[in-house]
Amino acid sequence: MNNSMSSERKYERLNCFAPPEAIVSDRKYNLIMGGTILYGLLVNVLMCQYFPAAALVQAIGPIGTLIGYVVLVIAGSLMSAKSKSAFVSFIGYNLIVVPLGVLVTILVTAYGGLSSQVVVSAFWYTGVITIVMVCASTAFPKFFARIGGFLFAALIGLIVMGILTWFIPAMYSFYSIAGAVIFSLYIGFDMFRSQIYPKTADNAVDCAIDIYLDIINLFVFLLQIFANRDN
Repeated sequence: MNNSMSSERKYERLNCFAPPEAIVSDRKYNLIMGGTILYGLLVNVLMCQYFPAAALVQAIGPIGTLIGYVVLVIAGSLMSAKSKSAFVSFIGYNLIVVPLGVLVTILVTAYGGLSSQVVVSAFWYTGVITIVMVCASTAFPKFFARIGGFLFAALIGLIVMGILTWFIPAMYSFYSIAGAVIFSLYIGFDMFRSQIYPKTADNAVDCAIDIYLDIINLFVFLLQIFANRDN
């Protein structure tokens, strides 16, 4: 999954000057962020239920699907990274949510659909882990303040490990577990970081994008873990 331009967004948010009129209350900021995250996840659930992703792939081909995915995600990431408008960032968010929804729909269908035990288990574990990590980010802010460099290095290592699994399939289970752990920590880290940015509506939407991507990545790795366990 794509975490495109996340570091650039974080740097700009942390160092931007927000005029007083752009600042919202803590409650409104977190409601916008939480609502945006839930919106993206709900869109993906509805796509898994109703969107004919397989027919789309068949119609435009795997290469066309990949090109469309990359173009839309990059466009959405650029819009959210460069915009100072919550509305424009939300449009960019949708350009990320929809293509990721197509990919998630294909994966969920491959694992037996929304009603399969693998998907249900991955869904519930993702929800529980997300809640735990959000609470942990509030309870242990000093811990999450220190792990940014470690998580970045771990993400690079995970990418390398993913490449190695093409040549060493036996590493796949460890790769899935490592991915789930890393993105679990990323949820807590990005939640912690969201609270130290200037509290504007635009930053709330941008932070929602980061956390949404963490949750989707966690869900995908958990799908792999439960599928491997059942095989």
